[in-house]
Amino acid sequence: MKTSHWAFLALASWLVLPVAAQTQTKADDEKLWNEVVDKAIDYLRKNQGEDGSWSTGPLRGGISGVVLTGLLRTQKVTAKDPMVAKGLKYIESLVNPKEGHIAGKDPRVQLKNYVTSVNLMALVAANRADQYRKVIGDATKFLKGLQWDDSEGKTKEDDFYGGAGYDSKSRPDLSNTQMFIEALREAGVPPDDPALKKALIFVSRCQNLKGEHNDQPWAGKINDGSFIYSAAAGGQSKVEGSSPETGLYGYGSMTYAGIKSMIYCGVSKDDPRIQKGFEWIRKHYALDRNPGMPPNENERGLYYYYHTMAKCLHLMGVDEITDAKGQKHNWRSELLHELAKRQRADGSWVNQKDRWYEGDPALVTGYCLMALSYCRPK
Repeated sequence: MKTSHWAFLALASWLVLPVAAQTQTKADDEKLWNEVVDKAIDYLRKNQGEDGSWSTGPLRGGISGVVLTGLLRTQKVTAKDPMVAKGLKYIESLVNPKEGHIAGKDPRVQLKNYVTSVNLMALVAANRADQYRKVIGDATKFLKGLQWDDSEGKTKEDDFYGGAGYDSKSRPDLSNTQMFIEALREAGVPPDDPALKKALIFVSRCQNLKGEHNDQPWAGKINDGSFIYSAAAGGQSKVEGSSPETGLYGYGSMTYAGIKSMIYCGVSKDDPRIQKGFEWIRKHYALDRNPGMPPNENERGLYYYYHTMAKCLHLMGVDEITDAKGQKHNWRSELLHELAKRQRADGSWVNQKDRWYEGDPALVTGYCLMALSYCRPK
């Protein structure tokens, strides 16, 4: 009996220690999350323009929308915060009642989709439905008008069909389309809406997966479940060495964007398309790079990758990823620590690989807050 008693105590101690360790880790992560987010908010507070915007130049309308969305999604600030209120006033100044978009009075044509999408998301995140209902409704209608479909003479057999580009004339791509889809869903558009059903056709065609949902000639050449930049005009990847003839390489940010978009469009997580995409993610799980990009350019689009990854895994309800080596990863904790490591002393982030505007600290800090909003320890 004595031996059994001590054996029981030893076993109990062994069982309790991991729980205590997990509790400590969670507390540490919660503390770190607050520190990182507070520093970023402080940076944005100090670097807001007089008109309420962030950044400069023709892209500041969209960048300001990204920043506001990130700020509000952390739930550290609300629409009543003076900084946020000032930012929302700036977004209101971009409302174009005549055209219905939220991209300014006379914007560059090729900014209308992205800018309207992110600014719509910012207004939704402000949680002021009564105040912004009409603006959000008009923007939703405007975005639907950008989609390539029968109204532009495109049938379901056309590789443009269902996608959205920078504007109503631009070739569609998955990056624009995923923003378009998310904005519509944030605005309350249901998954069975015709616009989202059509968008799903385009998104499915952006996946390296030959089958009933992707009949494109390049789809089976790699067939690994990853997603490419665009199925339109014969297919395009942003990875050098890709071609429709030999295969179009998928990469991390677009693969997360593709899976996320399918879920928004009502596709079950058990669907073979999502399962095959998630298999690619497990095989290429990484936080030090945008997987799939060339080795010398593997940080290209890294922060876009981070916020798309976090949003996708959150939507999937995934808390832990088992990689190709069988190692388990608490992605929230690991992404939090990666972002903390990369944060600059002033609270901002910037990508030294200045591609796709990631040399702009306001934009990248907005991306990081969006990612961090999904990384808070459970």
